[in-house]
Amino acid sequence: MQSAPHHRSRSRRAAAAALAAGALAASLLSGGTAATASPFPEPRASALPSPPGGRNVKVLVFHASATEESPTVDAGIEAIESIGLTGPADQRFKTVATDDASVFTSDKQLGTFNAVVFLTGGGDVLDPEQEAGLEAYLKAGGGFLGIHDAARTEPYSDWFTGLIGARPANASPAAVQRATVEIPDRSHPATKGLPLEWKRPDKWFNWASNPTGKVHTVAKVRETSYQPGTGANGVDHPVSWCRDYSGGRSFYTGMGGTVESFAETDFRDHLRGALLWTTRLSRADCKATIDANYSAVRVTQPNQPGQQDQIGEPHGLVVAPDGRVLYIGRGGGTNDAPVVTDWNNPNIGKGTGQIHVYDPATKKVTLAGALTIFGNKGGGDELVKVEEGLLGIELDPGFESNGWVYLHYTPHSGLDRDKQVAERRVSRFTLDRATNKLDLASEKVLLKWPVQVHSCCHAGGGMAWDSKGNLYIATGDNNSSGFSDGYSGNNPQPNYKGLSFADARRTAGNTHNLNGKILRIHPEPDGTYTLPEGNLFTGKEQDEGGGRTRGEIYVMGVRNPARISVDKKTDILYAGWVGPDAGAPSTTWGPAKYDTFAAITKAGNHGWPFCMGNKQPYRDRNLPDPAKPLGWYDCDAPKNESPNNDGLVNLPPVTGNTIWYSPQGGAPDFPRDAAGVPSYRNEEATYLLPWLKGGGQATMDGPVYRYDAAHAGAGAWPEYWDGKWFVGDFYDADNPRHAVLTDPKTVGKGGLPVTAESLKKIIPVGQGGIRNLMDWKFAPDGSLYVLDYGRGFFTSDSQSALWRVTYTGGAATPAAKDLARKAAQ
Repeated sequence: MQSAPHHRSRSRRAAAAALAAGALAASLLSGGTAATASPFPEPRASALPSPPGGRNVKVLVFHASATEESPTVDAGIEAIESIGLTGPADQRFKTVATDDASVFTSDKQLGTFNAVVFLTGGGDVLDPEQEAGLEAYLKAGGGFLGIHDAARTEPYSDWFTGLIGARPANASPAAVQRATVEIPDRSHPATKGLPLEWKRPDKWFNWASNPTGKVHTVAKVRETSYQPGTGANGVDHPVSWCRDYSGGRSFYTGMGGTVESFAETDFRDHLRGALLWTTRLSRADCKATIDANYSAVRVTQPNQPGQQDQIGEPHGLVVAPDGRVLYIGRGGGTNDAPVVTDWNNPNIGKGTGQIHVYDPATKKVTLAGALTIFGNKGGGDELVKVEEGLLGIELDPGFESNGWVYLHYTPHSGLDRDKQVAERRVSRFTLDRATNKLDLASEKVLLKWPVQVHSCCHAGGGMAWDSKGNLYIATGDNNSSGFSDGYSGNNPQPNYKGLSFADARRTAGNTHNLNGKILRIHPEPDGTYTLPEGNLFTGKEQDEGGGRTRGEIYVMGVRNPARISVDKKTDILYAGWVGPDAGAPSTTWGPAKYDTFAAITKAGNHGWPFCMGNKQPYRDRNLPDPAKPLGWYDCDAPKNESPNNDGLVNLPPVTGNTIWYSPQGGAPDFPRDAAGVPSYRNEEATYLLPWLKGGGQATMDGPVYRYDAAHAGAGAWPEYWDGKWFVGDFYDADNPRHAVLTDPKTVGKGGLPVTAESLKKIIPVGQGGIRNLMDWKFAPDGSLYVLDYGRGFFTSDSQSALWRVTYTGGAATPAAKDLARKAAQ
């Protein structure tokens, strides 16, 4: 075994440069000839084959150590030998183990290996020439696998630091601890067969510098499942990763710190997959989560002065099968547009809801049409402002042949100024696909219902289709936030001419009201609709005397679902809705504001205004004194006893939600008493999803990405993201902008996401980025379109824009022609 060289205080590259310069200076001063070779050489011209190794695949296990050999070495060598001798015949390989570093200066030896495994015990084990040989090997297209203590090897080499990806922090727990490993990559051969949540004992490094965004993480360790100590990395703690590096392929796992690890079937499978990629026996994508591999480009220009020729007040988008993007403006005008707030004026709230079309082929924007809407009242308090207008857009499944566009909006013509009630409707229009112009005279009104507009807010607006041709329509609770201190929104007292505007039990909690719901209908060709089976109600229930339900309701108990989506593969409905305004929980009234995301697999009641989160109840209030709390709601058997309710008193049980977050953190949970009521004491909260929090918060549900190889364009997001659900928030501070992975066994049953990855450096945040996310959808070519609302409210401004985010990382590696045992594809 080679003895350890003396420690150096700078990188070998710096030392090499200094020594070479010193030698040259000495020779010049003495009049002699300059030295022809540095003791610290740069990578030299090599006779290594490119790529190294061949069809007769060989793996070199290098296990030198600067200190006493680790007890894991024998176990690791035996495991790698066993991996190479088992499995499918075309995946087998020969293993050679050595602690002799001279192998790295022998091209005849090194060039015969498809991959090199570092099972080292750490320390300085390569001299400069040997390290240069390893670098030349990678440059020729070789593969590298580092295991656990390999991250401590060559501590003075910047190049080796890059090869590994990260170095252990000085403060890392030394004890073996059982922890949960999250597996976000379901495609890489090293992880695709592993459990979503892999519970195992090991020694867990903390990282001096987190490599996320610079490497492709395939596994993360959940710090809440063990004691990470003072050097903890937090909610994002990579443990295994890979990347294309210096011309070759590098895979590193921080696992394998115990002898017992190498006997685990799952850990051996992990190593097997890593070796399949590094030896060139299989291809894999090790680029998908590297930030630099994405490009975000604004595709619309600022509006011309006094116009909205490029974009209105951004409020939703949809992408046509041919790639054109249709996006809508709610109704706020330009900054200089007139705003009428006087109810005595017939033009009260009159605005324009625009439909624009962006064509990526020509990179031009067309104003397709505009609707005269009620909703342009500007800002102010809740008795002044309004959130009505043009709220949602969807295209017919047969859009390519019929040009049908569905719009969810509030027409100004339907306004009753005396009662301060408006009409909400979903209508079908026809777009001339040759001119990108909407035929406003083609309107077919499918569905309409009344909404109170004396007080703002919560209009909802999202729409989505399932594979059976059913249209989902998200409606807000149409309720004021200002009369319940930011808690339940169940104050029965405030009303205008007898119509309650602060009691969401009249709307979201009412089985006979279409507000605060996600509706599901089946549009018919003649502009009517039928009701599909499986909605929450049929509309013909005889409970409590009959006539107390609406058959269009699929989901009740939602507050402001601005965005919904349906997964093309599973038909699971995904939704997000904005919560109330209380900044902290109350032991009297209940939880703080929870913004919510839910994966919905069947019709149900999602709780508002009775319960939120994972069935956390609010306190009831009623007349004659709504300031006096009554009993806690029962989430398993809620009753709507509001005087404003004309639906059922006995409601369906509440279904727990998938994600909820407050200003304090993600998924707050509290100890519960014997009756199941949470304590609602901040100091007793546990945050089940520590990767997110809120503050100013407004959920913006996104799509589930589905990779389509047949239609993927040059900018398509890679297959790695397939099946991940994109969840975001209007605001970009600590709020979510993540891709999450759910467990099929618990999805739709209140199960928490298994893992989450931040998208904030891929979909850039900040003043010059996509700061106020309003909607996001994937195009058929796999690129992502994102609407940025802008920097004001109830208007469009210079930052209101449509963006396109594309992947630029290229194909999986190695190239098909370089596979060790397969012909070029």
